[in-house]
This record gives sequence, structure tokens and C-alpha cells, in this order.
Amino acid sequence: MATLMEEQRFALEPQDQTAIVGSRVTLPCRVINKLGALQWTRDDFALGTLRSLPEFIRYTMIGSDEEGDFSLAIEPVTLDDDAKYQCQVSSGPNGEAGIRSRYARLMVLVPPEKPRIIQGSSLETTEDSEIKLECASHGGKPAAEITWIDGLGHVVTDDSSNGKIEYSAEEIPESRLYTAKSILTIKPKKEYHNTTFICQAQNAAERTYQSAKIRLYVRYAPKVSMRIVPDNHMLIEGSEARLICHADANPPDVTYRWTINQQPLFPDNPMELTIGNVNRKQHDSIVKCEARNLVGKSEDSQTLDITYGPKFRQKPKSVQADMGHVVLLTCDVDGNPPPEISWTHGRDKLVGRSSNLNITVTPENTGRYYCRAHVPGFPDIGADAYIRMNGRPLIQKNSIQYGLIGDSVRLECSAFSVPSPEKATWSFNGQIIEPNHLDYSVIDDPLPEGIKSTLLIRESKQEHFGTYNCSVTNQYGTDVAAITLKPQKSFPLSIVLTGALGAGVLLITLIMIIILCQRKDKKPLPDIETSHIEKQCKESDKSSNISELKLEMRTGSSASNINCESDYGGGRDSDSIITRVAVPLAGPVPMDQRYSKRYSSGDFNDMLFHGKDGQNNNGYVPFLDYSRDYSTPLTSMSNGVSPAVTSSSSLTSTSLDLQYSATYGNPYLRINQNTLPTQATNGQPPPPPPYSVRNGSVPQLAPKVSPNSLQYIVANKVQQISNKSTTQATHV
Repeated sequence: MATLMEEQRFALEPQDQTAIVGSRVTLPCRVINKLGALQWTRDDFALGTLRSLPEFIRYTMIGSDEEGDFSLAIEPVTLDDDAKYQCQVSSGPNGEAGIRSRYARLMVLVPPEKPRIIQGSSLETTEDSEIKLECASHGGKPAAEITWIDGLGHVVTDDSSNGKIEYSAEEIPESRLYTAKSILTIKPKKEYHNTTFICQAQNAAERTYQSAKIRLYVRYAPKVSMRIVPDNHMLIEGSEARLICHADANPPDVTYRWTINQQPLFPDNPMELTIGNVNRKQHDSIVKCEARNLVGKSEDSQTLDITYGPKFRQKPKSVQADMGHVVLLTCDVDGNPPPEISWTHGRDKLVGRSSNLNITVTPENTGRYYCRAHVPGFPDIGADAYIRMNGRPLIQKNSIQYGLIGDSVRLECSAFSVPSPEKATWSFNGQIIEPNHLDYSVIDDPLPEGIKSTLLIRESKQEHFGTYNCSVTNQYGTDVAAITLKPQKSFPLSIVLTGALGAGVLLITLIMIIILCQRKDKKPLPDIETSHIEKQCKESDKSSNISELKLEMRTGSSASNINCESDYGGGRDSDSIITRVAVPLAGPVPMDQRYSKRYSSGDFNDMLFHGKDGQNNNGYVPFLDYSRDYSTPLTSMSNGVSPAVTSSSSLTSTSLDLQYSATYGNPYLRINQNTLPTQATNGQPPPPPPYSVRNGSVPQLAPKVSPNSLQYIVANKVQQISNKSTTQATHV
């Protein structure tokens, strides 16, 4: 028993460990009741029994004998320390058995060198052309793990769609180190242009990645994108479509080609296409933009979605069928968005909302059907069709018709049916009238869904009047109508003409009454001087070819009233005494040369009117010497004083010249005021003077008449003019 208690044994044996080159590692070994000598072996090679291990300066047995601790410390660890270690105790002095610990594996880890990409720091390639990128990491133990990161920041794996990886590790001879290699096979995409691929290497000795980079320059064909501007633009029929084509390419030198439905277009701006006034024919048209560079080409397309109003492809068609049959009405309408269809029957009774409408033919279902098409934002359109039920003809006629004996007479008979009748048959007194009859002719005119038959009787006689039968037939039956022809009483032509003439005369009379009533509506003139009234007469006469001067004085009054009227109006008072002196004019009248000379003299003050009071001197009554108040025609005209006018039958060479008087009533004989002479020639008869009320006398003019009817009204001095009975002239 005592012998067993004294056996030596391990309290702690070494364990497998790993250590990084340059670090410190301790392999534990603790022995209880140590009797023999203790040593460490490395790959079964003894290192020595001394704690200091002088042959191996990096090795030391640490601990104390009292504790039985003989742990092996290695510092710094090198790659040579990668081995298996054992702690051994030899047999004791009394023959105690020696002991050996388990082998402890010390694995020395070496970080790999910085990886390197064989292709260098940059590579120029072409899209979709396969390339290989090789990354190598040397001197690692264990062999380095290599990871690829693409230009978009994604880790590339062997089973990924963007590449394939081949990995290998080879031990460097006599070094216990490894070289790791990774080959990445990819087809560069346009997105990889000007991006960096990264190769990362690491192993257990170094958890921090070391990396190498390579930049790719990818040549790629144009990447085309086309859009309608603005993006939410609704193409309405008649508007403008604007399409922009953008191409991303390397190299960037790009040529563009446009087509619409494979037909080439040549816009001024190669990157922009404008289609003006788009229409429904271009709806669903495919517009393509193709871009090309040295690498290749690509294209993009847009389908035109044009909004347009409804339009009939085919309008509904009327149909006819037998009772009980089912008929189809079709309303084929084009529009975008697709039109909303509604069918109505009769007075807006809704019967359907689809393009096709099936109807069973009955008397209630016949008639007009209306198809309406609606597209939001556009006017509605519509069309109608009729469903008609087959049946026998129905005659529409006037039962009694009239004609004049001796004239050609027409009898009319109209019939309607579905299907339409082809002809009508006429009979008289039970005898069918043949088309080639000497006295009759039959004319059949087709009507919509019917026929109009006219029986023409040539030079009708008394025996042609009576009852005729009109018979119309189709495949569904016959309809017969009796039409009675009666003689018509004619009015004598003289009565007709007399009535028409009387109506014309009555109409003309009514028009004249209306005109005269309107012209009699006069406005009263204010109180003015007599010279102003004369001026008003003169100005009124300037616009007419027939001028008249009327001077009126109211009897029974101390003041004289002077009125100037036209032929169409009389005085306002019934007791007015009117004296008219008129010279009717008919066209231009030439001016006598004597009076044109008289204008040039300007000597108006010496002219006297030689005559005696109370005598008729060729139609003029000289009451006063007006030499002091005489003024030139220009002065008279400017003052508004009108020269007196006398009858042509009483004018002489010594009195008022008819030609001179006519110039005031006829615009063709007026003399330009700017060129009018200012002097009269001495020795010539004086022109008719303008009369003035300033001398206190107003001469009254009258035509040459019998003494019984001669009326002259003279006022020696007009002190006051009454404004109660003035009239205004009306000229034609």
C-alpha cells in the first residue's frame, strides 16, 4: 500500500494549442510525487532537464519544484515551434516507473502576405466579354481564405449569377507555408464601368483582411431609355407628342435612329422626336429609338396611347323580320378609352349597354332604336336604326280628290309595308287600267319602305270622274283603297286678277298713310328773328332738288308769324294763309354768264330794284330799297339768309334770274364758296337780293295768278315774331 502511495503521476498534462508567430505560448505540465528526472520532448527530441534549457534560448521550464510545476514556455514562437510536445518523468531511484504525458500539438499560425491581383490595378474590357481576375496570397499558415467584392459592393460567391470562383492552396516547399489563389470569371456589365473589384485575404493568424484592388473600364453598347414629356402627359387627339431618347454608352459617341411602325423618321434634334397633331390612326403605334456606338446598339420603344372621341366604325342598320324572330342591332364605335354604349327604344327607354343588341320582333318592339356612344371629355355621338316587322301594305290616301274637266288630272295613292310593294294596280268601274291605256298613265315612284303610285288622266272628261280603286300587294298580303275623283269648280280669271290688284292697292295705300303720318310729326321752332327763319329755309333747300319757300302770317295778330314749310307739311293752325312760290328743278341748270360777271364786280350797293308798291313786277313786289342792307351771296349764306325764289312763269331779265334761284335748290348748280367772285359788273341786271328784316319790311313772293286769288301779306315793320305758330320745312 505504501508503495502505491509513492508512485509519481501527472497532475496536469499539456493540451493542444495554437500560437501566432511572434507570440508567447505555455504548455502546462505538473507532476505529483516527482521521483525521476523531468524533460520535454519536441517531436520526440529531448530538450533537456534543466529548467533554463540552455540549448534552446526561447524555451524555459517555468514553475517551482515544490509545486511540481514544469510548464514549458516558448517566446517568441516561430514556425519551427510547430511540433508535438510531451512532458516525461524518468523512473525513480528505487525503481519507480517513469511516466509520460499525452502529446500536445502546438500549431504555429502565420498571417498571409498582402494579396495581389495578377491583372494589375486596372483593366479595360467590353461588356459581356468574359474575363478572369486572379488573386494570390502567399506565405500564410494555414492557407489564406480569399474573398471577392464586386464593383457594386456585393460579395461574389461561386454559385452567384455574376461570376464563378476557382480556389486553390499550395504549400511552399520546405517552409510549411502556403500560397492561396482565387480566380474570378465574370462577364462585365455596364454597371461595372469605372468601378473597383476587391480581393480580400485572411487566415486564422490574422482576422483583419488584407486586400488588393483592380478598377474596371467597361466599354458597352448604348443603354437607351425613351419617355414622353411630361411623364404624365395625356396624348389627346390633335395635340402634340414629344418623345425624348436618352442613351448611356461607353464610348459616348452615339448615333440615333427613329422609327414609327418601322417607318424611319428624321427629326432635327436626334435625341428628341415631336409628332404634331396626333390622331386616332396613330393610336397604338410603336415608336422606337435606336442608339449605336462602336461597341454595339440597343433600342427602346414606346406605344402611343392617344385619347380620342367616339366615331362610328359602322352605324346601326335597320332590319326587318317576321314576328317572333330575333334580330341583331350592332353599334360599332371606336374611341379611347373605349366608349360607353347605351341603347334606347322609343322615348328614351334604356334597353341595353353593349355594342350588340338582340331583340325579339314583336309589335311592341318595333320602331326606332337609338345608339349613343360616350367618351369622357368628348361630345357624344349617336345614330338610330329601325326594327320593322314584315306585313301586308297599308295605303295612305285622300279618299276624295279633285280635278278640272279638260285638264290633266293626277290621282295619288301611297302605300307602306315591309317588304316594300313593287307596284300598284288601278281600276275604274271594275276594269283594270293597263299601263299603255290611251287615256291613262301610271307612274310608280319608290318611297322609303313604300311606293307612291300616280294615275295621270290626260284631257279629263266628264266620264273620267268617279270612284277608282288602288290596289297594292306584297308577299304578305294586299290592301285596297277607293279614291273618288270629283270635278273642281274654277274661278274666273278676272275675279282672281281683280282680287290680287285690290290687295296690292290696299297695301300701297296703307304704306303711304304710314309715311304721311310720320312726316306730319313736327317739332315747334323757338322764337327767332325773321332772318333766322329765312336762314332755316335756305339751309333746308340746300339738300333738295325741288325747293319751296312758304311765308305765312297769322291774321288777327299784331305780330307777324313767318313759317317755312315743305310740300309735305302744312301750317299748324287752320287759319294760316299760305302763299307758295315754287320753282321745280329737274337736273343741273347752267348759270347765265351775265350773273357770273355780276359776281366778279362786287358792286352790290348800287343795285336797285325798280318798281312800284302794289304792282306785280314780273312776280316780285318791290317794297323797299335794300341797297343798304344788301350783302353778297357769301355773306348771306354765312348769315343763314335764303334768297327769295319765284315762279319761272313770272321771271324776266330785269327780275330774279331763274338759273340763280335754282342753285339753292339744286346741289349740282352750287358755286364753290372759295372761288365765288366778290364783285358784280356794272350795267348788268342785279341778282336777287337777300332780304333782311332789319329795314322793317319783309317782301312776300307769290306766283303769277289771277287778281282774285292773289294773296300778298306785307308787314312794314316786324317788331315781334310770335312763337306760337312756327313750322319747320321738310325737304325731299
